[in-house]
Amino acid sequence: MACCTGRRPNIVIFGIDSLSADHMSCYGYPKLTTPHLDELSYEGTLWERYYSPHIPTTSGYAGMLTGRDVFGTQVVALRHQGPMRAEVPTLAEILGAAGYNTTSIGFEGNPAARGFQKYINFSGWGSWEQRPSRKAENLNEVTVPEISRLAGEDKPFFMLLRHMDPHSPYLPPSPYDRLFYHGDETDPENHSLDGMWAFKPFCDYFAAWMPPGCTDAEYVNAQYDGAVAYMDACIGVLINQLDTLGILDNTIIVITADHGETLDEHDCWYDHHGIYDNTLHVPMIIRYPAKVAGGQRVPGYCFHKDLVPTILELAEVETDAQFDGTSLMELASGDVASHESEFYITECTWMRKHGWRTPEWKLMVALEPDFHFKPGIELYNLVTDPLENTNVAEQNPDIVATLRGRLEAHVARRMAETGLPSPIENQGDWHGIAGLGPFKTSQQAFDTLHIGDPGQAQRLQAESRK
Repeated sequence: MACCTGRRPNIVIFGIDSLSADHMSCYGYPKLTTPHLDELSYEGTLWERYYSPHIPTTSGYAGMLTGRDVFGTQVVALRHQGPMRAEVPTLAEILGAAGYNTTSIGFEGNPAARGFQKYINFSGWGSWEQRPSRKAENLNEVTVPEISRLAGEDKPFFMLLRHMDPHSPYLPPSPYDRLFYHGDETDPENHSLDGMWAFKPFCDYFAAWMPPGCTDAEYVNAQYDGAVAYMDACIGVLINQLDTLGILDNTIIVITADHGETLDEHDCWYDHHGIYDNTLHVPMIIRYPAKVAGGQRVPGYCFHKDLVPTILELAEVETDAQFDGTSLMELASGDVASHESEFYITECTWMRKHGWRTPEWKLMVALEPDFHFKPGIELYNLVTDPLENTNVAEQNPDIVATLRGRLEAHVARRMAETGLPSPIENQGDWHGIAGLGPFKTSQQAFDTLHIGDPGQAQRLQAESRK
């Protein structure tokens, strides 16, 4: 499958769960949430328009770790059943065949987790009673000795770290819990969370980890930012360890995320469903002084499917595997201005939708009624309405028809190229309720879907990987 000669660089991917690029200071967020990651971006290259087109976790990591799109992996739903296609090798399998030691931290059972030689888990959840949730310190506790072990071997290593801090529950320790908030989270005059508490599918889950009587959305948003800042500090510990061991500059460091996060936007409440840009736009930073320029920002569009070809190029590992993406380095060098600027998007966590995004327009098409009672067609002008607050589908039927035609043509072309079905349109009981089939109404979806507490959320992710 692969070949190599001599000692290759080590590879460490920080594949962070639920980290939105829009909440990172190096991506222009006004709060200083990521000083250590900012430093990595100054020492490496940052890709400004890097997207995870296929939401959620299961499909996000599948694209990140295979170099394939959703048609190539056939992984589109959170509750994906069975393994990923055997014909699609993972990065761990490719690098293992090339002589790498491979370790996964906190990422096991996902279809794209196949092929690591060692899996190590840590506690990455929590509840209000268990607060604070020291997720990143728990990760470091198992990662620090593993880095030391791998650094002492006579082979290069590949390590994937799945940080869980930006994934709810957001329960960072002091002082991060108050770093970005100085108000009264239980102010009875504040009604910014009224809609959240009225959202029956999730309200019990929120009650399990938010403060009793919480009324202020800005408090919860600040907990997300605090969790990101806390994680950033803990990542700094690992970067310093690599430096102390004398292997930092011979290690390809990648910062990315499976998807972003929705806070109080779009009524999607502290989760990562919806194919709005706060869920699609994720970070991509690479530090590797031997081949990646420092202090560079690349404006072209690029995607998860481009990461594996990039890593293999930087590490000089050859493979006969086929990829749907191409190396990010052609953008960094300026040889190519951008990868495709309009692209296909999907989500299949709590809603089943697909869409088409261009630099100017975002089209979303519901494949069945959703539990937010949203319209079946949504259209946003990303130039005049970058936060996607005003659906203009009814006023622009011609644009809807044009974008839908491009979407359908893309689906037909990829089906023909792969000889495989469109996965988002062949999901059966994607919601996990056997025999129910697609929802007939939004009310049915609203009354059926429910998540009760962080333990149930953790079990849901575990069951989705069986």
